[in-house]
Amino acid sequence: MKHHYFKVYGIALALSSISGSVMAQATSGITDPNTDFKLARDLYQKGQVSLAYPLFKTLYFNKSENQQRQSVIPLAVQTESQYYTIVCGLILDDPTAEKDAISFEVGNFDEVRTQMVSYFLAEYYFRKKDYQNAATYYEKAGYDNLTNEQLSSVKFHQGYAYFMLKNFAKAKPLFNAIRQIPTDPNYNAANYYYGFIALDDKNYNEALKSFQIVEKDPKYAAIVPYYIMEIYYFQGDTDKAISYGQIVLNKGGQQFYAKDMQLLLGHAFFDRKDYNKALPYLEQYVSSTADASREDIYQLSYCYYQAKKYNEAILGFKQLGGTQDSLSQNSMYLLADSYLETNQKANARNAFLFCSQNSSDLQEKEISQFNYAKLSYELGYQDIALNELKKFIATYPNSNYKNESNELLVSLLASTNNFKDAMSLLDKTGTNSDIVKRVYPRILYGRAVELVNDQRTFDAETMFNNVLKSPYNTQEIQPTYFWKGEIDVRSGKYDEAVTDLNKYLANPVTLGEVNIENAQYNLGYAYLRNEQYAKALAEFQKVAPKINESSSTVQKDAYVRQADCYFMQKQFSKASQMYHTVVDNNFPSADYAYYQLAVIAGAQGRSAEKVKYLQSFDKKYGKSSLAGEANMEMAYALMAQENFEQAITPLNAVIANPAATSLRPKAYLNVGVCQYNLSNNDAAITTFQKLISTYPNAQESSDALDYVKSIYMGKGQPDAYIAFMHKNGKDLSNNEADSLNYSTALAALGEQQWDKASSALQNYIRQYPNGYRSIDAHYQLATIQNRNKDYSNALSNFDYVAQKAPNKYAEASVLEAGRIAYFQNKDYNKAEKYYTQLKSIASNADNRLESMRGLIRCQYKLEQWSDALTNAKDLLNQSGIATDDKQMANIVIAKNAQLNGDESGAIDAYKKVYASGKSEYAAEARYRVAEIYLSEEKLKDAEKSAFEVINKAGSYDYWITKSYILLGEVYYREKDYFNAEATLKSVIDNASDETLKSEAQKKLNAVNAASKNAKK
Repeated sequence: MKHHYFKVYGIALALSSISGSVMAQATSGITDPNTDFKLARDLYQKGQVSLAYPLFKTLYFNKSENQQRQSVIPLAVQTESQYYTIVCGLILDDPTAEKDAISFEVGNFDEVRTQMVSYFLAEYYFRKKDYQNAATYYEKAGYDNLTNEQLSSVKFHQGYAYFMLKNFAKAKPLFNAIRQIPTDPNYNAANYYYGFIALDDKNYNEALKSFQIVEKDPKYAAIVPYYIMEIYYFQGDTDKAISYGQIVLNKGGQQFYAKDMQLLLGHAFFDRKDYNKALPYLEQYVSSTADASREDIYQLSYCYYQAKKYNEAILGFKQLGGTQDSLSQNSMYLLADSYLETNQKANARNAFLFCSQNSSDLQEKEISQFNYAKLSYELGYQDIALNELKKFIATYPNSNYKNESNELLVSLLASTNNFKDAMSLLDKTGTNSDIVKRVYPRILYGRAVELVNDQRTFDAETMFNNVLKSPYNTQEIQPTYFWKGEIDVRSGKYDEAVTDLNKYLANPVTLGEVNIENAQYNLGYAYLRNEQYAKALAEFQKVAPKINESSSTVQKDAYVRQADCYFMQKQFSKASQMYHTVVDNNFPSADYAYYQLAVIAGAQGRSAEKVKYLQSFDKKYGKSSLAGEANMEMAYALMAQENFEQAITPLNAVIANPAATSLRPKAYLNVGVCQYNLSNNDAAITTFQKLISTYPNAQESSDALDYVKSIYMGKGQPDAYIAFMHKNGKDLSNNEADSLNYSTALAALGEQQWDKASSALQNYIRQYPNGYRSIDAHYQLATIQNRNKDYSNALSNFDYVAQKAPNKYAEASVLEAGRIAYFQNKDYNKAEKYYTQLKSIASNADNRLESMRGLIRCQYKLEQWSDALTNAKDLLNQSGIATDDKQMANIVIAKNAQLNGDESGAIDAYKKVYASGKSEYAAEARYRVAEIYLSEEKLKDAEKSAFEVINKAGSYDYWITKSYILLGEVYYREKDYFNAEATLKSVIDNASDETLKSEAQKKLNAVNAASKNAKK
């Protein structure tokens, strides 16, 4: 440390002595300026610029600051001192000299001095790496006034400045001049830079010569070999490039461009299609480089692909999408094939989609479009496959894939998962080809079954009829007869049901609900309703030859029906025995069986026992829908025994029963009759008055008038009778005309002259809007209008009858009004009102079941989940409910559970829905399961469930599209942006629902934003 201190101190002391001497002379006034200048210049010329600089500065600045002294210093000395001060300052990198130099260069008229200052200023800028200013002042300086030594270096410096400014055109001749002189100190450097410029100009021979000169120079030995190798490669001498590159790299030692040489070796081997040798070089380069080019990644991925390392190839090719160039298209094409090789068909499909949207290579576009359609079909994306196959066939009518496309399309139409779309397509394209004719029955049958489950039985029946008319229908004939029989039973066409079900049973097949047991039950029911009791019994016995606790619901019901058959054949002993079995085991119809035991007792003349049964019925089955009927039957039995006083009690129970409103008119009438027979005429008149005023249009009100007339006439009070009739709107003078007019309509109805009957009924209603037969007229007219599909007027007339309930047509009218409101008008609020009314007045199990079916469907459509829950549970407890009933009830239970946060319970209920069979409810249920899994972040389960919707709900586009969107969300959350983008784009391109398209677009925007951020 001391050594350096004294060395620096010694230099400083010398400068101090010289400066002090000069300053002392100047101050004392005895110094000669010429002598000072001469001393400074000598030091400058000897290269001691740092010693000369303060002397020149003293002469120059004293001139400026001391006017007295200025007159003493000769002008020449002043001028020269200024020049040398600037030059010394520039040489010593004094930043204060820059400004003075610029001013001198601008304002001095001495060309030589100006050029020299420009030279030194250029060198100053060169050392400061300010190459722009350096280049400017080199040009101003020129070469005329420079020494040989300066001339040698200035050309190199000037060339270097141009080089750094990328002005190769000006740099090139300067380097070229120097490289011609081997003795020039910048000879190697000039060759290096000249070689670089020649390489940039693609003058490979010149570049190679220069690089070979400096190849061994230690300064360039770590750099130049890469350029030499690159030149061989650019010249097309791939073998030489490989040989040279391997020699250099094998020598070891540090190479600045070692990674680039490895990359170049990879490219060279790749060009030779020697992918195995290219692979390690490309792999090494890409793995150690953060910003590898798309071309580098492509070549590495292609080498992996050729080496059958498909998983590695996939990782690379996936990075190369998103643009519309040929590299991107080919990458997607190879990516798709790599996915296929690793059995990742879903991902391959997405890659083919991207490739098909790129037109760089039309052949790859065509192949990819076909494969996208094919994989869509294979993976169950049937709606997309359908659209893509149609589009492919239209776009490439002469494609090599035409035949296979047609085969796929036919297979798609035959798929049981897309009957609705298949029918829609066939409606447009026809069924002329033999291939289509062979699959047409399957499509018709499948769609018809879906329509049955969706309760569109009329449309389903039309399709089933078409199945029977179609050729190649062997596999579908028998199940079609089964379903036709099922529809016939539901529609009350029992003769047709017998025919169709017997045809099925002649050669039965089993297909889910299509089975022998269900067919035999339906056939037995049809015979029973047709009063062919022996035949009905035979069928029911086939279903339930024996009965026990483990028997199915259908078997238990068939057992009860056997008892009914014995009852109707008056084989009371057998019927009674079977009813007792049902009661003793408390089977689902135990209340009905117990009621029938009472009826049998009455039929056998055991009146007291009948009454005993009926009296205990209310205790055992007080909440039964038959409670009202039981009380009525008890009253009839007591009245038959002339126990009128006792009969009034069960009749009053009927009146008080809110579930027996349809029986109230009968109950009031019979209470009045009992009072009449007890000679309690005033009470009877009061009861009859209550009946007539409450139910003026009921048949019982009409019947009561005879008793009223009898009472008043017996008392000799005809005026009172007339007043009673007038008070209740019964104009005695119009009764005969009323009856005559209605009899015209009745005659036409009896002859089934529907148009004539309709006209007569409308005429009656116009003349007697509140007539004695007004309810009958409105009901009969509504029935004709309903038959003629005049649903608007039919509903109006059914509604009239329904509002006059209770009456003998109220139940049937409410039922038909509900059907029209639901199925035809899709007015679910109004339909709900009718089905609610029907549930309260239904007098038989069939209508009560239909009321529950209709009510739950309305509540489903109106999303009244909590209101529907009780009804759903009630429906599941009914015997003989169909598959669609179970599905509807369970989906309501599931939705309630889901809304209440009970995901586990919801999933269990949804699974029961789709376990029951295919329908729109099943499609929604599968989707909701996927939705729940997604909310719980169970992404794999959500993905699997979404695919189940897509694969198994082909006719229900809405839920399929929703499932695609959900899949996009799953991939997004998994950060699989490639598949998320492809899936959502597919929805946007193919969906017909604009709301779902908008939903998919919003999610796609989020995916694209996330993908962009992930690449930063």
